[in-house]
Amino acid sequence: MKKSILFLVTIFYLFSDNLESSEPSKAIVVTANPYASEAAANIIRMGGSAVDAAITAQLILTLTTPQATGIGGGGFMLYWDNDESKLYAIDGREKAPFSADQNLFLNKDGNVMDFYPDAVVGGKSVGVPGLVKLMEEAHQRFGRLDWNELFNEPIKLAEEGFKVSPALHRTLSYMRYLKKIEPASSLYYQNDSEGNNIPLDIGSSLINSEYAKTLKRISKLGSDDFYDGKTTELIINAIKNSIHNPISITREDFKNYNVIWREPLCLPYREFNICGMPPPSGGISVLMILKMLENYDIKYYKPTSPEFIHIFSEVTALAYADRDFFNADPDFIDIPVEGLLDNKYLNDRTKKIDLKKSNRNPKHGKPSGYNEYSRNVDISMPSTSHLVIVDLYGNAVSITSTIEGPFGSHLMAGGFMLNNELTDFSLMPEKDGISIANRVESGKRPRSSMSPTIIFDKHGEIHSLTGSPGGNSIIGYVAKSILGLLDWNMSPQEVVAIPHYLRRNKNTELEKNTILPIHKDYLENLGHEVVVVSKRSGLHIAKKVGKGFIGGADPRREGLVIQIDQ
Repeated sequence: MKKSILFLVTIFYLFSDNLESSEPSKAIVVTANPYASEAAANIIRMGGSAVDAAITAQLILTLTTPQATGIGGGGFMLYWDNDESKLYAIDGREKAPFSADQNLFLNKDGNVMDFYPDAVVGGKSVGVPGLVKLMEEAHQRFGRLDWNELFNEPIKLAEEGFKVSPALHRTLSYMRYLKKIEPASSLYYQNDSEGNNIPLDIGSSLINSEYAKTLKRISKLGSDDFYDGKTTELIINAIKNSIHNPISITREDFKNYNVIWREPLCLPYREFNICGMPPPSGGISVLMILKMLENYDIKYYKPTSPEFIHIFSEVTALAYADRDFFNADPDFIDIPVEGLLDNKYLNDRTKKIDLKKSNRNPKHGKPSGYNEYSRNVDISMPSTSHLVIVDLYGNAVSITSTIEGPFGSHLMAGGFMLNNELTDFSLMPEKDGISIANRVESGKRPRSSMSPTIIFDKHGEIHSLTGSPGGNSIIGYVAKSILGLLDWNMSPQEVVAIPHYLRRNKNTELEKNTILPIHKDYLENLGHEVVVVSKRSGLHIAKKVGKGFIGGADPRREGLVIQIDQ
């Protein structure tokens, strides 16, 4: 036991010095876990594309970080094809089953269910996963290696075991219900000498043979196994037979799942072009924040100055106020994207900002083309994962993936966790007789904060890639990372180390255990309602320097940067 702990501590100590790369390299991999980074780097060395490497990494992250992401969930991918000089945006967000309607999270009395555990835990919260279909379609278009080759290392790790990380152990230790729900309980917990159910020890070996079986099927049969095969059956049975909130989900729900190839959402910021995912992702909010901040000389301010924290908090509050009303699945809701990104509209919004006083209750605006909806306020669970990869051919991937909250719905099928993505919908369908845009509807994709981003310079060349996990704080994390890269000209590691501040719906949040709490009195004197909280970002960044790339991995998580030249 002591040897295994020492081994893992040594691993994490060693790669902690590799959070940032120093000298630029031709290719780069940054993921949330060292196993995933190493395997993805090997795919690049074998001649694989950025998509190939991202698929291998995602399959391993499902195994090693089951609290955050996995094939039982979904994600958004931005892919830069260097030969075509074209950016692609792929929506692999989960979908509500056909049986779902706007009353899904109302109890028998017609009242909204409590969020956790009532709504989250069990079958009712599970959306049809999209990640496997996303990976397959991306590989069919952009892959260089055979599909089955991408599964070799994930299968080996699942069969032979991997070392439980501090983050996995820590998350298991505070889960109240996971330890009571099979088969996750038997896989991730053990009995101590007194018979108590406790998490697996840090550094202990975890073998997941059921996941290995699933990977073998998908490696041979592709997404057919997941959407109309043995794995489909396993997922359906887990949901229907759940002791918590069983719900009807059918094979037809899976067979009819579709990935959507959307147009990337791009907007100029100073001399750069910022590109992200369109709705239902958080990309539009990131762009709104940046365009409002373009009215300020950001370089004048220090990243942690109280003056800038005030400006940033006021801007993000305005962006989140609009998001709460307007962002949802664009295939169901007419979202006024052009109106929200219009320069005059955003300039008018910034005129509401007083440098000497906080706007305590910002209202949503009325952009051109808007329809009136009621406000949907998120109940955020900061999980998810983000990775960035640039291959030896100049292709690049920025992908954010998730199962929503820690361990998703707590249900497991085929060795992987199932998402609780449907709780990203508004639990209540309307307010004061006015519908909420992000209400549950049959076949609808829930609104997301995930915001994978690729930045281009004035010549149309990649400047940097960024993204983060972190619930609905993702939007603020990503926006601030872009300021660090462009306005403050920081290295990726300097950017991810900036202490976090953000205002989403009400409070101005300052990251605890940083320098920021010293500004609490200053901000409160301006009218801010300040809270000091943990901010669990997981920013992973690659930045072009000269003819190569350097990277940074968020020290708040367990990421690893690996550079590859050949």
